[in-house]
Amino acid sequence: MKYQSDTTEHEELIFGRNAVLEALKADTPLNHILVTSMSGSLGAICAEARKRGIVVKQTDSRKLDQLTNNGNHQGVCAEGACTGYASVSDILAVSKEKGTAPFLILCDGIEDPHNLGAIIRTAEAAGADGIILPKRRSASLTQTVFKTSAGAASWIPVARVGNLATEMIALKKQGIWFYGADMDGETASRTDLNGAIGIVIGSEGFGLSAPVRQQCDAIISLPMFGKVNSLNASVAAGILMYEAVRQRGAKQP
Repeated sequence: MKYQSDTTEHEELIFGRNAVLEALKADTPLNHILVTSMSGSLGAICAEARKRGIVVKQTDSRKLDQLTNNGNHQGVCAEGACTGYASVSDILAVSKEKGTAPFLILCDGIEDPHNLGAIIRTAEAAGADGIILPKRRSASLTQTVFKTSAGAASWIPVARVGNLATEMIALKKQGIWFYGADMDGETASRTDLNGAIGIVIGSEGFGLSAPVRQQCDAIISLPMFGKVNSLNASVAAGILMYEAVRQRGAKQP
């Protein structure tokens, strides 16, 4: 069964044990699954979800009652994505088809859906090939993200990976250089952002995580001339993306 819940800003919910299990078997795009227990028949659902790389979170019945408006959730509720996720290879295929060097945006722990939506919107406008997110500690493609992106989430591929730092290691072997955004970095306008690159944006409160920062080839920053010494994550991401566009000659197709 499915239910459009006002308490989740009209994000699609699938609840009930059979309904969630069938959604998993059908490879329905899901952001995460909430369960009241990880044993018994719910344990089987958890195992099926993990096989597909879907995050499972344990909660209590009151939370599920609230989400489903007291529906017969049977201890399990899944949040459906507004659009399907791509693979990293799908993203790399975009630049190959365009005949341009890969231009990727990585979000390291962006948990605010409005920030993620704004980053997706700017990335699509700037001609980036795709967005890469970690499966944990990250907002996912909910209705809020979709709305904030002004529909851009339908036009630019978004991939989710189990470990962002590990994925960076694999991509570096394919010639991609990563530039992490942080206040103590080299000014972006003085850094060569041509060629195959990925711009890495850290979380709103903590910036780049240590493993991800370690895999960055360089740390870049924006000059700050006022009394406020930091920018909103999506604003900083937008400026850095367009600095890359400027350097790359704004020749995005």
